Amino acid sequence: MKKSFVNEDNRRYGIIRRASIIGIAGNSFLALLKLTGGFLTGSLALLGVGVDTATDIVTSIITLVAAKITVKPPDHEHPYGHSRAETLATKILAVIVMFAGIELARTSGQRIITGEYREVLGLPAIIISLCSVAGKTFLALQKFRAGKKACSSMLIADAKNMRNDIFISAGVFIGLGFTYIFDLPLLDALTGLVIALFILKVGFDIFRETDMELMEGIEDPDLYSKIFAAVAAVPGASNPHRVRIRKLNTLLVIDLDIEVSPLLTVLEGHEISKAVEKRIRQDLENVYDIIVHLEPEGNVEHAEKFGLSEESFREPCPGEEENG
Repeated sequence: MKKSFVNEDNRRYGIIRRASIIGIAGNSFLALLKLTGGFLTGSLALLGVGVDTATDIVTSIITLVAAKITVKPPDHEHPYGHSRAETLATKILAVIVMFAGIELARTSGQRIITGEYREVLGLPAIIISLCSVAGKTFLALQKFRAGKKACSSMLIADAKNMRNDIFISAGVFIGLGFTYIFDLPLLDALTGLVIALFILKVGFDIFRETDMELMEGIEDPDLYSKIFAAVAAVPGASNPHRVRIRKLNTLLVIDLDIEVSPLLTVLEGHEISKAVEKRIRQDLENVYDIIVHLEPEGNVEHAEKFGLSEESFREPCPGEEENG
């Protein structure tokens, strides 16, 4: 890996490491507060958000471990490096979040069905839920800032989970308020069930976010337009095709074919490919590697099945014309 990427990886690791340590410390305090409060006050909703916060400790630990793996240099088994560890970690985070939601839904549903409600000490639980809102707000903002600074999808996913925890804690506050005012323990169980469904949705959304990268897709199609424009700006280079882009965490790996005059020497063709690579790196950020394959002008290979050309990129996908 080039030295600039090594320095960048170390910088990203430092940011993620600090954010993860803060997350572990903050969530440990909040989880202890809410779990203890849930047991002492009898609030299932407060106990549920305590369990959810406890899973946030695990996610911060996973984030910390994954960040350490991503900075490892390429080796024989991983010639592209270990950046995908962050993507896999995001999947694990999503599964943990969904598991917490399933357990809370099971407990809340069981209590609603059986009608076995405990008396809830509303006022202490309300105070704890307010502390939870304040603490989660701080942690969410801190992780969002760190995630954007480090361009870390894993950290941003964790921050989104924290942001949703703010709404969850606010929902618990409202539910406990009504439970306290109307003296209806059923409301606490219903609040727990609603929170569980919300947690499940959050986990599913996080799980889906990494599908694009694992399927070798790109969320921003404008990157292809920039590559076509970059090739057009290099004298002697034409017809970019079989263009493929894939992500390695925050970095891009680009493969493309271009056509040059068949009368050029190998050295002249090589200089054109170097110029194409240089221009692409100028126009696109976070490019890890570019592979340029040269072909003589007018070359046609019908067996080519992968990648995009400028012409195919502009063509509508099947069904788009019918749908307008």
